[in-house]
Amino acid sequence: MNQEGRKRRRESVSATGLTVLFEPESPSLDIVFVHGFTGHPKRTWAWKGRVSHSDDNPTETPSKAKKTNLLSRLHRDNEPEVYWPRDLVPKTIPFARVLTFGYDTNIRHRLGPPKNESTVLDIAWDLLVALEYERRAEPLRPALFVVHSLGGIIVKEMLRRSSRCSQRQPQLYDVFESTNGVIFFGTPHAGADPLGLFQRVAKRVVERMGFSANKPIVDALLPSSERLRELRDEFGPMAQDQNWTIHSFQEQYEVGILGKKAVDDSSSCLNLPMIEVPEHIGRNHMEMCRFAGHDDVEYKKVAAALTRIAATNTASRKIVRKKKPLKLSEEQRRLLLGSLEFDQLDARRMTIKNAHAKTCEWLLKKSEYTDWLDPGKLCQHYGFLWIKGNPGTGKSTLMKFVLKKMKANKDIDHVISFFFNARGEHLEKSTSGMYRSLLLQILERIPALQESVFESLGFITWTDGSHHWSIESLKELFEEAVRGLGSSSVVCFIDALDECDDSEVRDMVSFFEHLGEVATETGVRFQVCFSSRHYPYISINNSLDLVLQEEEGHKQDIINYVDSKLKIKHTKLAEEIRADLQGKASGVFIWIVLVVDILNKAYDSGRIHTLRKILRDIPEDLHELFRDILTRDPHNRGDLLLCVQWVLFAKQPLTPEQLYFAILADSESEPLSEWNQDEITRTLMGRFILDCSKGLAEVTKSKIPTVQFIHESVKDFLHKERLKNGGFKDIWPGLEGDFTAASHERLKKCCLTYMHIDNIPSLDIPNPLPKARTAEAKELRQSITTRYPFLEYATQNILCHADAAEEGGISQAGFLQQFNFQLDNWILLSNLFEKHEIRRYRTKPSWLYISSEKGLTALVRVCRSLSPNQSCFDVEDERYGIPIIAALAPGNHKTAQIFFDPWLETLPHGSAEWLKYSQYRPRRSIDRAFIYSRKQGVDSNLRNFDDARLLAFFVADGLPRANEKSLGSLLLCAAQAGHEAAVRQLVSQGADVSPMGDPHGNKPLHLAIESGHDAIVRLLLDNGADITAQCNMGLTPLMKAIIKDNEAMVRQLLDNGADIETKDAFGQTPLSLAARKGKVDIVKLLLDSGIDIETKDTSGQTPLSWATFVGRVDIVKLLLDNGADIEAKDNSGQTPLSWAARKGKVDIVKLLLDSGVDIETKDTFGQTPLSWAAREGKVDIVKLLLDNGADIEAKDNSGQTPLSWAAFLERVDILKLLLDSGVDIETKDNCGQTPLS
Repeated sequence: MNQEGRKRRRESVSATGLTVLFEPESPSLDIVFVHGFTGHPKRTWAWKGRVSHSDDNPTETPSKAKKTNLLSRLHRDNEPEVYWPRDLVPKTIPFARVLTFGYDTNIRHRLGPPKNESTVLDIAWDLLVALEYERRAEPLRPALFVVHSLGGIIVKEMLRRSSRCSQRQPQLYDVFESTNGVIFFGTPHAGADPLGLFQRVAKRVVERMGFSANKPIVDALLPSSERLRELRDEFGPMAQDQNWTIHSFQEQYEVGILGKKAVDDSSSCLNLPMIEVPEHIGRNHMEMCRFAGHDDVEYKKVAAALTRIAATNTASRKIVRKKKPLKLSEEQRRLLLGSLEFDQLDARRMTIKNAHAKTCEWLLKKSEYTDWLDPGKLCQHYGFLWIKGNPGTGKSTLMKFVLKKMKANKDIDHVISFFFNARGEHLEKSTSGMYRSLLLQILERIPALQESVFESLGFITWTDGSHHWSIESLKELFEEAVRGLGSSSVVCFIDALDECDDSEVRDMVSFFEHLGEVATETGVRFQVCFSSRHYPYISINNSLDLVLQEEEGHKQDIINYVDSKLKIKHTKLAEEIRADLQGKASGVFIWIVLVVDILNKAYDSGRIHTLRKILRDIPEDLHELFRDILTRDPHNRGDLLLCVQWVLFAKQPLTPEQLYFAILADSESEPLSEWNQDEITRTLMGRFILDCSKGLAEVTKSKIPTVQFIHESVKDFLHKERLKNGGFKDIWPGLEGDFTAASHERLKKCCLTYMHIDNIPSLDIPNPLPKARTAEAKELRQSITTRYPFLEYATQNILCHADAAEEGGISQAGFLQQFNFQLDNWILLSNLFEKHEIRRYRTKPSWLYISSEKGLTALVRVCRSLSPNQSCFDVEDERYGIPIIAALAPGNHKTAQIFFDPWLETLPHGSAEWLKYSQYRPRRSIDRAFIYSRKQGVDSNLRNFDDARLLAFFVADGLPRANEKSLGSLLLCAAQAGHEAAVRQLVSQGADVSPMGDPHGNKPLHLAIESGHDAIVRLLLDNGADITAQCNMGLTPLMKAIIKDNEAMVRQLLDNGADIETKDAFGQTPLSLAARKGKVDIVKLLLDSGIDIETKDTSGQTPLSWATFVGRVDIVKLLLDNGADIEAKDNSGQTPLSWAARKGKVDIVKLLLDSGVDIETKDTFGQTPLSWAAREGKVDIVKLLLDNGADIEAKDNSGQTPLSWAAFLERVDILKLLLDSGVDIETKDNCGQTPLS
């Protein structure tokens, strides 16, 4: 390279931020490198001397910054290091500017500096901002990203964030617009194994030693991470729409300390065949992005990918002008708003009774409340007020009151709210429902925000007029809305946090704290009022707290309510009763409400003389009051029980119409009759439900009213009673057995009675049915539901209740046998109410298929016992084809496990093979989108999932379904999964024991050895398996056995004639491999077999060099005793002594010196062992070499002595040692500089 080009090279690399490494005269492409977890913008990509395919160090540690002077440049010119972004890429893509980005995710000791707590989102945003600044002169220059591991997640998130900046920050959108491709190295798109790299190393080892990692980052890499799932779902469509070129490099080798790959192949590939090329790199996870030079066989793969992407995209991208930012139409915005809405969105708030007159007013004067509203005090509490109280104290009523008052406050522009409801449907009791509701309210109240908020989602949001709302995307949009408030003020009320899942609430509170900080920093007035019980306790840094039952105003509210609502005149007796009533209440408002109702009824019936006794007999405890209400009136106790069972155990909250007919179905035996709305009005139904529930259930006030308990404490009481030894026997003495199971059995019978399936023809349902999504089908469903309100629920849930009853010990075998005769009619009804055509049944599936698809685990057991000869691989003319896929596709893993259980019983408990099937999860997700192909066999369909265990289990369950051509591939799967019975069966049926091999060239013998299945290895060898076969990396079965440290297997293979001189793709023989892996017993075995002890691999390493490198003194001694050449040099001229000195292996250096090694040998760079020891800071080695007469003045090719290296690298201990030894401090190197100048 000319001098001008050399000036554009950057030698020093900043640990954080962007560094430009190389810049040609007129760059037409930016190539940006982003490292992975605990990586470094230089070291991650730098090759130093050699590659170890199973490096046991899973993390990189930062080193001191080096001086950038003339000595530094000379050092780098001679250092045996290749930093390929700087040293190789400029020659491969000469017109590209090369940049590298660094960020801190390093592991920290508890006594050291604090660890960085930045999230993936934070780092991605920092990268985006840095790129915009660095590219500001030419913002539309095409960009190509090269990323390792976590770096890929960061770049995907960065591009996603950039895609959403077209309106508000168009300068940041340019990065997205100008991207033309990404090269991934081992990126865990689907997450890293939670028991893998980070769990095994960071948790088991690092944290025990006082170190800790960045938890948000580690959590973001787990397969359960919602952020990963969201990025996986969004990045693919985004990349395809932009026509980016994707090249995914996957690691070939396992990480030694894990015994497996850090990122599995199924996770390191995006599965985008139209734009993605997956390819393996012959290295492990840490070394897969380090290359020795242009001739490195692995770099050639990378160079090919770089040139392909640059050549095909750069020219066209160079002239691209910024696309017109995506504009959503009014109709699209309307539909997106509609997708946020749900039926029960405001049900809880509307159902809460309004505060009684003269109550709750005290709150408006409390200092906590007034301080909360004071804009001048926002910095003290960040806009948070938290009202807490015991169950039943009236928190929700107070929240509804203050919400109403706030809406009338002219100083507040907008008021939004959400009331959690544990008795409602999923969205009523989850934060996803809360975010949807709040976002909808704020966008409806401030329409001007809709454009910027929705369009920040990007084009990938809009698909067929709908959108799947994840919690993460909702949080992002809500924050975007808050940031866009400007001068508007918004107050948010969130009630009953305790009625939502604890983990969801903690995440939500943390997010709202973040919003509070954002609002305070940006000058936005955003205030939040929470209410909840005291448990679970959730801490918050800045808020005002108010405990309801401790407030005098709350106590006065109870007095005011009693004075107003207790209609017993104002006699002396009445006043005494009022005083006693207030004293017993203990601040629990719901207790007062219920007891006042009881006393009023007694007074109205003329029993004024009994009021004091009635009050005295009423329990003070709220739960005991519920018991008293349930047992006080013997009237219609059977209906009371059934009503409680339906409200407790219905699969979804029932409408009043559904509950009315469900209760009637328990006693009615007449054929199905239509609902006559003239005779049975909704008002009558409401009175009926009130009577049946003894006032403990109510109808919600919402778009679609449902029946629920009047308070969450009713449900708490019933749950507590259910867990008692006697259950509900003291309330309903006739109950026997498990209450839950008995309830589901009774509900199942109600469904069956109401359906009267034999009378289905009278419903006039057309057969065949109209297509599910047509207007005709919708009208038909509506017509039948209007006439028979409970029919849809009964059809869709009868089997669910049967499953729950079976799980509780009530046999359903007879029910299924009887119901089988009515299966055709049930299928007709099920298809009628199914709103998706693809989910309808095509013919008449078996009960096993139906139960598998619906996840009815207990019923699957029943089906297996009723039809023991039916296999889970029997093909049916349905969507998923076979029952086991019908279970796996919807994610019913517990149900699918039933099929594996009989096989588990034949295996030793806790064995490796037993563990593979004890909690089976498919390697690749099988989702609802899967459709069974009848043009292929079962085995071909199963192979789509790339799961050897599933295929092996298929073989064991029944091979006749496989064709002859597939026997070989099935044998590969069975061998890998360790399924000996399946292997034996396949071999007996003529399967080729040495078939084509898997995508990596592995034969069954390779896979069996690799997986440690010795019995299968013997079986394959006995049947003529090719013992010399090599995989794509050149590994023979013998080499696989060495890697697995299976000495017995090595012996067996040697006894069977394995070739001991075969070399792999790196030129290593079994002896080199054994030495490198530190397998001393196997080294002995190979030496005894007469193997060549001096064979060299492609880097010139002998077995002795490898043993020295890994520090195995026992193997070094063994090789020397067997005549190994102690002076053998590798391709860089280094001898075993050089490597031992460099690596600080004191015992080996002593052994080599005692064996007469040349202490002054020089490598290609002219460096002696002493130079290497001084350079690497190995003070013990330096002392040992000096004691043995090493030349202290020896110069390397650049004229540098050991003292020069020690001075340059600031090795203080070594400097002192060399100076004490009388070294010449005035000696000059080739540039005329002394060591200390």
